[in-house]
Amino acid sequence: MNGGQLSDLLASSGPVLFYLVVWGLVFAGTALYVGVVIPFLTGDSLLFAAGIIAATASNHISIWVLAIGVGVAAFASDQLGFWMGRRLGKPVLARRGGPWVRAAVARTERFYELFGWWSVVIGRYIPWGRVFIPTIAGISRMSYARFATANLVGALAWGVSITVIGYFAASQPQVRVAAYIIAGVVIAISIVAGVRAWRLDRAGKANQGDRMLADS
Repeated sequence: MNGGQLSDLLASSGPVLFYLVVWGLVFAGTALYVGVVIPFLTGDSLLFAAGIIAATASNHISIWVLAIGVGVAAFASDQLGFWMGRRLGKPVLARRGGPWVRAAVARTERFYELFGWWSVVIGRYIPWGRVFIPTIAGISRMSYARFATANLVGALAWGVSITVIGYFAASQPQVRVAAYIIAGVVIAISIVAGVRAWRLDRAGKANQGDRMLADS
C-alpha cells in the first residue's frame, strides 16, 4: 500500500469511525445504562457537539448520515431496554444499585404513570428518562405497538433535531441565533417536563399522606 492509498483509507475511515463512536454512545446510553454514569456523553450535549463537528470538520462527515444514524441508534437502544424490562422485570433495574439510581428509577416510574405514551417521547429529552423509561415501559406491560410508535417519534425527533441544530449553529451564520434559540427551547421543554413531573409527584405524595391521616 503506497502513501496515497493509505491517505485515502484514513480519509474514508475517519468519518465512519466518528459515526460509529457517536452512534455507539447513544445506543449504550439506554441499552447498557451508561447514561446513568455519564449522561453528558450520551445525551443532548453529545448530539449538539457532533453536529458542530460535522459542520466544521474537513473529513466529509455527512450531517444526514450522522443524524439519521443517531435516531436509529436511539430507537434500537430503547427497543432493547423495553424488551429487557418485559422479559426480566424489575430485577433488571434493582441491580443498578445506589441511592441516586433508586431515586431516579422511582421518579421515572412516576413520570411514566403520569404521561404514559408521551413519557416515551418526552423522556428522550430528559437524562434519567431516556435511560429508564423504555425498561419501565416494558416492566409495566405497555403494549408493544404503543411503545414502538412513541419510541419512533421520540428517537427520531430527539436524535435528528438536536444533531441538525448543532450543525446549523456552526455552519450557517445567518441561522446561528435561531439554532441556539431552538436548542434553548428544547432544553427548556425538557426541564419544564421534569419539574412538572416532580411537582405532580410531590402533590400526589401529599394527598396520599393526607388520606392516611384521615383514615387513622
